[in-house]
Amino acid sequence: MITIPQETIKEYQNNGAVLIPGLFSDWIPAITKGIEFNLNNPSQYAAENSKKNQQGRFFDDYCNWTRISEFEQVVKKSQAAKVAAMLMSSNNVQFFHDHVLYKSAGSNTDTPWHQDDPYYFTQGDMSVSFWIPVDPIMNTSLRVIAGSHKWDKPVLPTRWLSGEDFYTSNKDFIPVPDPDKNPELFPTLEWNMNPGDAIAFHFKAVHGAKGNNTEAKRRVLSLRFIGDDIRYAERPGKTSPPFPGHNMIHGQKLRNDWFPFIKF
Repeated sequence: MITIPQETIKEYQNNGAVLIPGLFSDWIPAITKGIEFNLNNPSQYAAENSKKNQQGRFFDDYCNWTRISEFEQVVKKSQAAKVAAMLMSSNNVQFFHDHVLYKSAGSNTDTPWHQDDPYYFTQGDMSVSFWIPVDPIMNTSLRVIAGSHKWDKPVLPTRWLSGEDFYTSNKDFIPVPDPDKNPELFPTLEWNMNPGDAIAFHFKAVHGAKGNNTEAKRRVLSLRFIGDDIRYAERPGKTSPPFPGHNMIHGQKLRNDWFPFIKF
């Protein structure tokens, strides 16, 4: 059983992200098998995110845990939910969705800086995603702007491939920041990682990633959990993921037949 020190919880709540070594070490074979299945059997939501003039491949896909048994087992039987509850200071944990992110060796496509929260139909502060690589990570990890989960206004969501605004109305958002041009204004966190390590990060934490300029592929599973205060929020357009036919209304707790409570 993994122990999460109080300092780690405080770091997560202050910075919006923290490294948790070895959290998924026992699950790497299962996660790897699930990712490979997903790559060979993409869903309707799969996307190729590299432009024609860019090298390599940047693939992502989500909401596959009900058809990929390895993902379902990790969600329900690993210590992810228990650790999520501690990081969020929540009595209960619901599973939101899974997300596979793959960058081939030599891919020069960056993951744009963004917050996940504006793409989702969630509102509240109890949230956590685990970014779980199955390959060693050197200079290609998730990058997070420290403390950005506490910003007063959300960052404008954009479409990764085209760069267009995600919603037709952008009046409620601030421009996408550029930490590489303004490192003193936007201090970033990033880590070298071993398979089984996980970065826990808040839905509102601004994050991105560099291209994969190594000779090895970078395969990642992200698992997203929500806590007691999360409610459904109407957005000015179709969200990502969209979850068509959910029939929820603004302010409602997310339906637990689609977003199950995970015992821990």
